[in-house]
Amino acid sequence: MIGFLRGRVDQKQAPHVVLDVNGVGYDVETPMSSFFNVPAVGEQVQLRTHLVVREDAHILYGFISEQERALFRNLIKVNGVGPKVALGILSGMSADDFCAAVRDSNVTALVRLPGIGKKTAERLIIDMRDRLPEQNAAGSADASSSNFKVDISPQEEAISALVALGYKPQDADKRIRAVADDSFSSEQLIRAALQSALKK
Repeated sequence: MIGFLRGRVDQKQAPHVVLDVNGVGYDVETPMSSFFNVPAVGEQVQLRTHLVVREDAHILYGFISEQERALFRNLIKVNGVGPKVALGILSGMSADDFCAAVRDSNVTALVRLPGIGKKTAERLIIDMRDRLPEQNAAGSADASSSNFKVDISPQEEAISALVALGYKPQDADKRIRAVADDSFSSEQLIRAALQSALKK
């Protein structure tokens, strides 16, 4: 088991990060809550990790905080919630907001998340209520600007990120276009789209 990775950010394209750890590049999938707090390409970062082993792939998931990783690990224990859905949950709302939704039995808030229907939301409330991790109120930080070495527009990259988080392509396109601003980076577009989804 790989407990954490500490290295230089080599690539950063939502929701993926490539870390250069002593010359070895590790491809890590992150929830947007962590991705927004990963520093710019070329800077050092440490990510807490969780390794998922499948027949066709070994996938590393990375998190800025231990609280996020603990919540992710509890989420994937819930029937019907795999790593991709768990990543979408952590991307769609903060860990604190998710815990509040579970404690308040707020099905309406949960069904706004990608991949979550009413039955799954009700199951999350029942299964997660007794195993919510303690949240660190000082764990949040402003997102830093990032450097992307890609040849696609911020809007296209933002749409791709939402699709990777579980949104249908047409829905992702609609959400990004609704908040589109030529001055926005892909991270700003993703953040605005996710925030807009929670308000509806």
